[in-house]
Amino acid sequence: NDRKQLNDLNTLMRKSINEKLMLDGVDIPCTDGVMIGKDVRIGKNTQILPNTIIIGNTVIGENCVIGPNTYIDSSTIGNQVILDNCKILDSTIEDGVDCGPFVKVRNNSVLKKGVHVGNFVEIKNSVIGDGTKSAHLTYIGDSDVGSGVNFGCGTVTCNYDGKNKYRCTIGDGAFIGCNTNLIAPVEVGDRAYIAAGSTITDSIPDNA
Repeated sequence: NDRKQLNDLNTLMRKSINEKLMLDGVDIPCTDGVMIGKDVRIGKNTQILPNTIIIGNTVIGENCVIGPNTYIDSSTIGNQVILDNCKILDSTIEDGVDCGPFVKVRNNSVLKKGVHVGNFVEIKNSVIGDGTKSAHLTYIGDSDVGSGVNFGCGTVTCNYDGKNKYRCTIGDGAFIGCNTNLIAPVEVGDRAYIAAGSTITDSIPDNA
């Protein structure tokens, strides 16, 4: 009948969901601020830390650490994933990925096995290959990234020209130096090496 009653009802429902998950083997050491939707599935021995919200048709695997201060909506999270201070929207995070703090993964992204994404990195509508690393202060948008790529600090995929958006393709084992601007559409070949401070407007062949 009023907002107070709605809050009381939400508290009861939140407690019921959290208790059921704990009885099923999920570790919630402190339930403060933990809100988990009724359709969410979480594997055993996964730890959910305070101020974490998980909603939609989200599936989380086993032996993960989720939070603190993490928001996940309608995403698939693999096993042994660490998400620290992250926002994950409609995306797939595969086994062994380590994200955070202060990471945003936007719609239609896939982070494949063993990817590392560090502080203040945003990923949007992109596929990031196995073992690729982006440690800090980088934007990867509308891109197809191979495995074993290293993104230096301050790299930007410049995917928007003011009217249209374009994709970047980055090959396996490429090294992207700090403060690189990749002006899409552009392709970076396998094992290509880009010096710090470069602006790339033309495609780069393999091993260049």
